[in-house]
Amino acid sequence: MTPMSEQKFDLPHHSPVQPTRLELDDEIKFRCHRGVSCWNECCARADVTLAPYDIIRLKTHLGIDSTEFLAKYSVPFEIDAHGIPGIKLRTDDSGACLFMTEDGCSVYENRPTACRYYPSGLLSMRALGKPDDEQHFLLIKEEHCKGHEEDNVITIGDYRKEQGVDGYDELNRDYYRIILKKKSTGPTIGAPSNMSLQLFFMASYDVDRFRRFVMSENFIKIYDITDEQYEKLEKDDVELMKFGFTLMRQVLFGELSIKEREGAWDKRAEERREILEYRKKIEIEEHMSKQEEARKAAIDSGTDKAEI
Repeated sequence: MTPMSEQKFDLPHHSPVQPTRLELDDEIKFRCHRGVSCWNECCARADVTLAPYDIIRLKTHLGIDSTEFLAKYSVPFEIDAHGIPGIKLRTDDSGACLFMTEDGCSVYENRPTACRYYPSGLLSMRALGKPDDEQHFLLIKEEHCKGHEEDNVITIGDYRKEQGVDGYDELNRDYYRIILKKKSTGPTIGAPSNMSLQLFFMASYDVDRFRRFVMSENFIKIYDITDEQYEKLEKDDVELMKFGFTLMRQVLFGELSIKEREGAWDKRAEERREILEYRKKIEIEEHMSKQEEARKAAIDSGTDKAEI
């Protein structure tokens, strides 16, 4: 076998992840097939984190929108201490993947990135002071998995191509970069607002709801986007997903990549001020009306009070 990288990384005690960083040319010994004795064991104890493109593929396969997919097939979790939201596949009460059958995965052609990688994994890193991330790999050896005993040697690079994961990584890479940058900057940019967290969730995972947000009158008033761009965003989930990554970088890190209409925010602020003032006026009028009604009721009942 090609010698594996000598670089180690820290892991929790009893972790099934091997403490050696792998590169594309490093080889692993592994094969999964219907005849292996542990068939379906990994699906029977599923812990699968979903990336944005995974959700697009799965919801399209199932013929439902992203909002329904999230409600039926996912559970949320927090990626970091600031509450950046993540999504995992829902399991049944025994911990098994909802897409597992006796014959294997029922969504195999559209299975998530994490499933395609197994038993390898992605290790995304960014060196201090460098703007770009580096992608390396790791190996997972769980006690139940007998695929490691199969007589099949393959490089990480060839295994990724065989599993079709390279295309998934390319489409999810900006998402991984946003999370990596958020973790690496930490207190520098502070905790995201609730509105920013809601945008992150919607743009990352709920693409159909995000489309309605982008197509709304208020959004169009603020951002200067061409009709051609809007046509793509209206019809193409992947283009919309990429646009979401750009918008998240703008909101979270101040990267002004999407042009804003001149004076749009000032106009929006003025409109909101007028709406708030109008609501306040209505509330005052309703309060005065209720007081007047109470005063009249008191007079009619013969209870004339000095103050109501």
